[in-house]
Amino acid sequence: MNFSEAKSEVKQLLTKMKPSELPKLLNWMRNSDELDELLSDNKKTILRNISDELRVRLPADAMFPSESTAYSKMRQRSRPTLHVDSFLYDEDQVDSLCEEGTMSRSYCLTCGSYRTAPLDFISHSFSTSELQFLFENVLPDLSGQMLVDVGSRLGAVLYGGYVFSSASQLIGLELSGEFVELQDEILQKYKLTDRIKVLHTDVCQQNVLLQNADVLIMNNVFEFFMEPNEQVRAWRFIMDNFRKKGSLLVTVPSLQESLNPLQEALQPGWVEELPVDYDVYLGRDADPDALRQIHLYKVI
Repeated sequence: MNFSEAKSEVKQLLTKMKPSELPKLLNWMRNSDELDELLSDNKKTILRNISDELRVRLPADAMFPSESTAYSKMRQRSRPTLHVDSFLYDEDQVDSLCEEGTMSRSYCLTCGSYRTAPLDFISHSFSTSELQFLFENVLPDLSGQMLVDVGSRLGAVLYGGYVFSSASQLIGLELSGEFVELQDEILQKYKLTDRIKVLHTDVCQQNVLLQNADVLIMNNVFEFFMEPNEQVRAWRFIMDNFRKKGSLLVTVPSLQESLNPLQEALQPGWVEELPVDYDVYLGRDADPDALRQIHLYKVI
C-alpha cells in the first residue's frame, strides 16, 4: 500500500467514527507507545541491542578519560555542557538517569539556592531515529557504493548504514584506539564484518580513500577534538581530496557553521547543498531540531 492509498484508508476510517470518539483516537496516535511499537522493526531491534550493550560498557557520558581535548573544550563553553550520547540514551532513558540522580538537566546558578538553569546537552553520535532519517530520507539508494564515516567513535553510523542501507562498504575512520577496539568487538559479535571496516587512522592520511568515496559523513567531527589550526588543516585536506563528481557529503552542523568560526572559506565550486525533506514522522523519540541539523551536499 502506497502513501495515497493509506491516506484514503485512514480518511475513510475517520468518517466511520463517532465524533465524540475522534479526539481519543487522535490523542492515541500522537502520544501512545503502541503506535511506535507497531512501526518498529528488526532493524531498530538490532541497533537497540547494540546500544544496550555499549551503554553498560561505557561511563554515563560515553567518553574515555583520554579525551582530554574534548573535556577541555566542553568546559570552555559559555554554559555548562554535558555529553549525552544520542545513540545510547533516548529521552526516556535520560529521564530515568535524572530520577536516579546519576544525571541532571540543570545546574545551580547560586550554590544552595533554587536558582537553576538548564544544562546544554551535546552528542557525538546520531540517535537511532536520526540514523533511520539519514539513510531512508536524506541519502539515495547506496547499492554498490562506499560510505566513509569520519570519526566513527561508537560506530553508530556504520551500524545504521548496515541495517538501513545497501551500501557495499561502510568504513569508519577513528583516531582513538579505545573506540576502534570497541567497534571491532561489536562487529565481530554481531557478524557485521562483511560490509563494515574500522581503520585506526587520521583522515588526513586517507587521501586515496577520500578520492574513491561515494558518501562522506561528518557529524560534529572536529570542533571538540581538535585545536582550530588542526581543524583548518583537516578541512582543507578534505576539500582537496573528496572531489569525485556526484559524491555526497553529510555534515552536522552545516559547512558554514563549521567553517565560519575558523575563518576558513568554503572552496568555491566544491559542493552544492541539496534540499532535504525534514517533514517525516519517525516516532515520538525523534527530535525535529536535531534532524534539521543534518545537511546534504553534492560534489560538483
